[in-house]
Amino acid sequence: MATSTVENYLKQLFLEQQANEGRMIPMGRLAGAMGVVPGTATSMVKALSDSGLVEYEPRAGVRLTHSGEQLALHVLRRHRLVELFLVEALQLDWSVVHDEADMLEHALSDRVLERIDAVLGHPTTDPHGCPIPTSKGLLHEPRRLSLADCPLNVPQSVARVLDQDPEFLKFVNRQGLKPGALVTVEKREPAAQAVLIRIGRREEMSLGIEAAAQILVGPLAATAKPRRRKSENIPVTS
Repeated sequence: MATSTVENYLKQLFLEQQANEGRMIPMGRLAGAMGVVPGTATSMVKALSDSGLVEYEPRAGVRLTHSGEQLALHVLRRHRLVELFLVEALQLDWSVVHDEADMLEHALSDRVLERIDAVLGHPTTDPHGCPIPTSKGLLHEPRRLSLADCPLNVPQSVARVLDQDPEFLKFVNRQGLKPGALVTVEKREPAAQAVLIRIGRREEMSLGIEAAAQILVGPLAATAKPRRRKSENIPVTS
């Protein structure tokens, strides 16, 4: 049974690989993401390699094996389902649930996790719009454009917020840019590093290009409402 530290490394490696198009992750990058010194990360990676969960090449970096990826997806599923449960069932603010889920994701049994999934209606995305892996370890992650590069003057629906820093999420919430919100990019000002957007029918506002890049959008019909999976006929047991 994997420890919480092992699960955290595998989950972070999966996220880093997503951002790096599946390529090997340099040890320095992994150490920085985990908040440890390179030597600590290297020791853990060697142990993961011995367990068949990663491929490690000293000069190239590290990459998940199939077994490591499946375990990482299981952890990610727990994390994102817990986030949604905390928001929808316990009504916690979406800006605080990431850290809470980091702790709870290691404590849940599969029975409790699947019951949470059923109670929530088999959701496909978490509160921030991140896709939730299925119980079979599948992850559907459509390619999205952001407010920094989507077409001008075409109404879009906010699909996902990448930056989950609490202060950024509070800002997004204040501006009404949570997933499902209607937004139109009307102009970009490269010299000012700004994007001019209209949220719904409100007045035009300016958003920094870096912040705009953290907000992914998609066609209205595909992202206007949170999607739910069809029931997987999970039995309810006492």
